[in-house]
Amino acid sequence: MTGKDKLKADASSWQEMLPRFRKLYYGGNWHAPIGGELRTVYCPSTGNELCKVAEADERDVHLAVESAREGFKQWRQIKPLDRAKILREMAAILRDRTDELALLDALDCGNPVRMLREDVAAAATLLDFFAGLVTEMKGSSIPMGPGALNFSTREPYGVVARIVPFNHPLLTCAGKIAAPLAAGNAVIIKPSEQSPLSALRLADLFGELLPPGVFNVLSGAGAAGAALSQHPGVSMITVVGSVPTGRAVMRSAAETIKPVLLELGGKNALIALPDTDPDQIADAMVRGMNFEWCGQSCGSTSRAFIHSDIYDDVVEKVASCVTRFRPGLSSDPETTMGALISKAQLDRVAGHVERATAAGARLVAGGARPADKSLGNGWFFEPTVFADVTADMEIAKEEIFGPVLSIIKWNDKYDLIRQVNQLDLGLTCSIWTNNLQDANQLAQDVEAGFVWINDVAKHFLGAPFGGMKQSGIGREECLGELLAFTREKNIHINFA
Repeated sequence: MTGKDKLKADASSWQEMLPRFRKLYYGGNWHAPIGGELRTVYCPSTGNELCKVAEADERDVHLAVESAREGFKQWRQIKPLDRAKILREMAAILRDRTDELALLDALDCGNPVRMLREDVAAAATLLDFFAGLVTEMKGSSIPMGPGALNFSTREPYGVVARIVPFNHPLLTCAGKIAAPLAAGNAVIIKPSEQSPLSALRLADLFGELLPPGVFNVLSGAGAAGAALSQHPGVSMITVVGSVPTGRAVMRSAAETIKPVLLELGGKNALIALPDTDPDQIADAMVRGMNFEWCGQSCGSTSRAFIHSDIYDDVVEKVASCVTRFRPGLSSDPETTMGALISKAQLDRVAGHVERATAAGARLVAGGARPADKSLGNGWFFEPTVFADVTADMEIAKEEIFGPVLSIIKWNDKYDLIRQVNQLDLGLTCSIWTNNLQDANQLAQDVEAGFVWINDVAKHFLGAPFGGMKQSGIGREECLGELLAFTREKNIHINFA
């Protein structure tokens, strides 16, 4: 069966796409969970059970950490350029298996396979990118005068645990091991319990390239994440996920004073000034919502602040723009919008929509499950747009993590900034105007870590991505991410 044929295959024939090994991977081998617990993994597109995978607890975590500590001793001694060569081999494996890995993620997380092919490519690019930066982990020297030398070096932390989310499973597994491995650390990946399959597949594909214990995968839920955060053998912990998860990890990490890197949630703003084209703004609003991912993206611009002069035109045009996103089976290459990750998340989104309507928001598009009966067992929801939203409504304040866009009318620029910044979150912001002075001032005024001007929903390799306030700590996808996985040591030599 060719890759294209597989993309068109019915879900009933997908068993061959599942990872061969579904246990815990550490120390270069597969291990059954000590407690014998298994967790069922479901397909969001159909609601059907896919398989069962191992569920790690604190005992499994301890064994994995001990194995990773042994692996680190060997990995840190490998020359940086030799580590880079291995990362490039990993990137080549991803590119060679793009169809297979994209379909596995589509099966597991419900996002469209055509978008997940881009995720595989992005993960390979991140591996190549950090492989190319290994010689940039530089220290510095300090003038001491005759008879002495003072300089600093950078060295890896040790064992790094990375807790990754459900919405981009392969990208956040393969992409997030790149920087810590390049820096010489051993890595333990804790994938989301809702979409762990591609991480397990990568352990199978990458395992033989690395010394035992350097790359480890522990499938499991909150107990495994808590155990990793608390374990004294874990030198650094990172999270891509929700704000509550980030808080919990920080509390646990405080016990051993280990550094954290957090990329958390967002309730992001798109701001349109009156000098912009309504057609362009409507298009940007739907692109910024990441409807392809069913709105399940922390960077989605789910609050659109539209100036009153163009408000009515924009609202009318958005209703037309969202029609290009139609929920469909994630395996279909023609699908333009995927499913929500779980029945619980589907119910949560529906609850937000119901309460928004009751609060007086005007439904412009969507607001219900698709009428297509072939999607009835999946966790689908239509792309949904509300107009006449006010900043005090729940729908404008809470991160829904679903396909729901709120449109807010504004007139006064000072009140606009107040409303944009009133939340405790600050990940991204998109500003649209033809006035360079206004654009620059707004970019300075908004409390967000990543700002687009006349653009939206794009990442740029090498540009630091991360949030302000409770949207996170640290920056990724740049040299700063690589350096974050090193610690600086000062060495003073007295030649006398």
